Amino acid sequence: MLRQLIGQLQEVLELYGSPPPPTVPSNYFIQLQAQPQPASQQQQQHPLRRCLFNLEGSSLGDSCCNIIMTAGKSKNLKMLEPGKPPPTKKARKERNQGKATATTSSTENMEQHIWKEFPEDLFEAVIARLPIATFFRFRSVCRKWNSLLTSQSFSQQCAEVNQQKQTWFYTITHENINTGAMYDPSSKKWHHPTVPALPTKLIVLPVASAGGLICFLDIGHRSFYVCNPLTRSFRELPARSVKVWSRVAVGMTLNGKSSASGYKILWVGCEGEYEVYDSKNNSWTRPGSMPSNIKLPLALNFRSQAVSVDGTLYFMRSDPDGLLSYDTENGIWKQFAIPGPPHLSDHTLAECGGRIMLVGLLTKNAATCVCIWELQKMTLLWKEVDRMPNIWCLEFYGKHVRMTCLGNKGLLMLSLRSRQMNRLVTYDLSSREWLKVPGCVLPRGRKRQWIACGTAFYPCLTALA
Repeated sequence: MLRQLIGQLQEVLELYGSPPPPTVPSNYFIQLQAQPQPASQQQQQHPLRRCLFNLEGSSLGDSCCNIIMTAGKSKNLKMLEPGKPPPTKKARKERNQGKATATTSSTENMEQHIWKEFPEDLFEAVIARLPIATFFRFRSVCRKWNSLLTSQSFSQQCAEVNQQKQTWFYTITHENINTGAMYDPSSKKWHHPTVPALPTKLIVLPVASAGGLICFLDIGHRSFYVCNPLTRSFRELPARSVKVWSRVAVGMTLNGKSSASGYKILWVGCEGEYEVYDSKNNSWTRPGSMPSNIKLPLALNFRSQAVSVDGTLYFMRSDPDGLLSYDTENGIWKQFAIPGPPHLSDHTLAECGGRIMLVGLLTKNAATCVCIWELQKMTLLWKEVDRMPNIWCLEFYGKHVRMTCLGNKGLLMLSLRSRQMNRLVTYDLSSREWLKVPGCVLPRGRKRQWIACGTAFYPCLTALA
């Protein structure tokens, strides 16, 4: 193509006897810069400005590959030595390594000059605004960072940060009954913390939560424990004054808006016996007796966890169907007769923004679906507000499905299982969004863990048991 172009230019020169028209791009000409010479030689010789090579029939065409013309990008001419290959472009990895070396050296200088004198209060303010999930890596950096949790100034920084409450889930698996697994819905990841203070010879189960703290009860219903699974803050509650060996329902609530004001734990038995624990006094008390208008024995729904709304705990009961409430501030018991929806099973209470919700399995003939109801305060009736998508419910058709609610605070985690399947899903009561949960697998394992029970909690770095 180059030879054809040069031939056409030669024909133009022969016809007109003048240089090519200015419309021809200058990139097609080879610019040769004359070497500086003495003034006497400059008068005898004319400076050579442009030259056209006749590549046809010339030995110069054989070595034309040694001339690299960068047309359209640069007007410079690069001459290569004979026999020397053209320069090769560096790989991106090599270029990045060079940049990384420069960055590393600059970072080391920053660590020496800047980070050494970084203000402590500003450092705590930055840490308080990090996502909760980064805390697992943060506390393992050094002892100083780990001890930051007990700092009063750091607690004030966390209190000033207006973080939106994000629901996490603490669960117990069948394969590792003495260790827990926490699920973070925002990152869709499982974490496997360890609480060294929990007894290893007893089976303890999470039964309630409030303000970033989780209440555990041993399977023999004798001892209570409270801990923060993030910071490992732990407390074993004193022995109860009333010895009850039967199953009990447990509720937990805060004394104020945060865990700094303390918390209360209530347990109630089927025969009407109950006690209240106050973390401020570190003791169990029985403020009064069950009112005579409440029918005994209490047919409590132990599959349903209690919900807390403005310091009042709500329990689900049957015979008659309805709710049983206890005001932790005034010590007043109440019951509400609320008929349940027909064909309902495996139902449990939930709470979202002060609203009392109900979630359960609705089974008719061979079809099964998960439905959500909201309690109407005026009529004291359950009103259906949402249900699982039909395409998901088709998987349950003709199967004996059981459901367990693993968390009931704004965000629900539901375990749906049968002989042929085991599914974990979450449901956001506010946005009405259904999502599937990835399987729980140990860090160095491949086998999927089966979730036995669990509870929802709001992660908090400054909550003390």
